[in-house]
Amino acid sequence: MTTPVLLTFNPGSSTIKLGVFDISGDTPRQRARAHVDLRERPAPLHIPCAHDEHTVPLSADAHAQPEHLVAQTLAHLKQHVALDAIAAIGHRVVHGADRFTTAVAVSDDVLAGIEALVPLAPLHQPQNVRLIRAIRAHDPGLLQVATFDTAFHATQPALTRRLPLPRALFDAGVKRYGFHGLSYAFVAERLRAVAPELARGRVIVAHLGSGASLCALREGRSQDASMGFSTLDGIPMATRSGTLDPGVLLHLLTERGMSVPQVQEMLYHQSGLLGLSGESADIRDLVDSPTAQAREACQSFVLRIAREVAAMATGLGGLDALVFTAGIGEHQPWVRAAVCAHLAWLGVTLDATANARHALRLEAADSRVAVLVVPTDEESMIAAHTLAVARAQP
Repeated sequence: MTTPVLLTFNPGSSTIKLGVFDISGDTPRQRARAHVDLRERPAPLHIPCAHDEHTVPLSADAHAQPEHLVAQTLAHLKQHVALDAIAAIGHRVVHGADRFTTAVAVSDDVLAGIEALVPLAPLHQPQNVRLIRAIRAHDPGLLQVATFDTAFHATQPALTRRLPLPRALFDAGVKRYGFHGLSYAFVAERLRAVAPELARGRVIVAHLGSGASLCALREGRSQDASMGFSTLDGIPMATRSGTLDPGVLLHLLTERGMSVPQVQEMLYHQSGLLGLSGESADIRDLVDSPTAQAREACQSFVLRIAREVAAMATGLGGLDALVFTAGIGEHQPWVRAAVCAHLAWLGVTLDATANARHALRLEAADSRVAVLVVPTDEESMIAAHTLAVARAQP
């Protein structure tokens, strides 16, 4: 008898993460994981196994040949994981706007709605659409479920979501949405398990990865997020700018003669840590680099994070806990220490030993604010939402 499994697709700007989950029980249990690295040509598929990692080059182009990419990926994955009974595939979709505030089965109408939001997330949403269409072509009858990064932030008050623009634009959808919601939902859930007293309080979560943002939580519900209308907003990221004076964009367009596509390319792919340093978009490279530009990029990054924490603490009326998550947040002690040093005035004090070994609790005994490292797991959250939708199908 074959055990039913559920697959998750989590496309990012540089990778497609895949999860394989056993769904024979009440909750999904991860059986395997893999990822496709889109930064390399040909794109390799990495499949971690018990004592090794299998790497297979994929000949298909992720953008031009998504159907072939999906077919090759599943074929290679089947060689290492039993995929004979796929019950459903769940997708992380970056933007759901106000229409999609819960996970939904993908119908023609839902897919059209997701595609209509491409202008709001031009870096990620097209990848979502390509993958959904590619899987349809590969297996037209397979249930696909869309889970949305913006959905978690639907609890934010209108005062937070409103931009200081003519009111008619808010009604037309020009507002703050917030992103990385699947990650924040998972962290909020884990926090209820490992520190329930903190989870009920005022918490700021710093999701620091290639894409980076912060979220303010009260009783586990989103109150504010550093990313607003787009995934360009907030703190500097690997190659994305973060918040800019809009006058800079007007200057680039009118005085420097840049085209809209040129500005878009610069904001998404040439800015952030890469732009600040002129060396690398990877914080690991910059922390180890001896150059002044790399040092300045790192210092700018942590200062902007700390400023965002302080601003969100004002909105929350105080701060009970600061949580670090995602690749940089989970694995870079220097970043955590530097951010917390900027927040010493707020009563944040780190235990250096706990920080160096990536402990769950990092705060010193005299710290007025709890500091935690909570690893995120977007794939598990996608799987949980997908299973709930699948089991609700008639």
